[in-house]
Amino acid sequence: MNKTISDIAQLAGVAKSTVSRFLNGGSVSEDTRQKIERIIKQYNYVPNTFAQSLKAKKTSIIGTVVPRLDSFATSQTLIGIDEELRTNQYQMLIANTSQDMHREIDAIYDFARQKVSGIILLAAEVTEAHLKAVEEIGIPVLLVGQQHERLHSLVHNDDQAGYDMGKYVVEKGHRQIVYIGVTERDQAVGIHRRQGFQRAIAEYGGSGCDVTYYETSFKMSEAIVTAEAILRDNKPSIIVGATDNIALGVMKTAFSNKIRIPHELSVAGFGGYDITEMIHPALTTVKFHYLQAGKLAASHMIRQVTGEPVEKQTILDVELIPRESVDNV
Repeated sequence: MNKTISDIAQLAGVAKSTVSRFLNGGSVSEDTRQKIERIIKQYNYVPNTFAQSLKAKKTSIIGTVVPRLDSFATSQTLIGIDEELRTNQYQMLIANTSQDMHREIDAIYDFARQKVSGIILLAAEVTEAHLKAVEEIGIPVLLVGQQHERLHSLVHNDDQAGYDMGKYVVEKGHRQIVYIGVTERDQAVGIHRRQGFQRAIAEYGGSGCDVTYYETSFKMSEAIVTAEAILRDNKPSIIVGATDNIALGVMKTAFSNKIRIPHELSVAGFGGYDITEMIHPALTTVKFHYLQAGKLAASHMIRQVTGEPVEKQTILDVELIPRESVDNV
């Protein structure tokens, strides 16, 4: 059975407060220090840092709110956050909201009650309810993936990603184009990414481009249904999905309908998921540096917690990766 701090104090013959002071780096006599260290070593005692943090005025815990866990982008971002926090002796707590905005708001208040030092929020949208919660809890909050003028944020350059892809598509000769986006409630993916794409099409394609825009969800299963409807009624030369998952759904639909990629249909996406270079044909995509984003988010959060200056908005570069799934027309 695991020993408690009270057990260690009793075995060492000292007060519980003395053991607590020792564990927190406080001053104790050399004799007392040796006794406590011997007991700790003998019983393999591991301090409950979570409980210690909850009792302290200032914790070493950062709460991270995520919309889903079954996502390459989320998992890579979390790995980056965790690595950077651990390097700086901080710990991460994760709240998964399953894309439920009400759970997202509840998680912000729950973390505040647990006395975390700060919250990293991977939100799909920022509402008045979010802003109200952040204002009321009074602890540092950092947005990742979205931006708002009242909050510190770290975002990928979605507009540039869309622009780079739009330019590439036109340069490859495509004029019959379908773009499958997501809800505009997600400003980064649903608005900025699409607007960048539209801007490039207007600049490089002119009036010769016929672009049709559709909307689906982030789920591959729903993207497959959307792609089925599109390919039943249209014959585009390329379909661009607003995420790699959407693009993979399009590829699945094409294979099921014996449509050859890229000979009869080109496909492209956004994200740079690992799977996109393992499939055949490999998927043309715009790579987002999620691991780097996570590390930088954690670094910025630590600076916010310690009162150091942090730029209000940080924008990360993206990288177009041409592969086999897009053909010349």
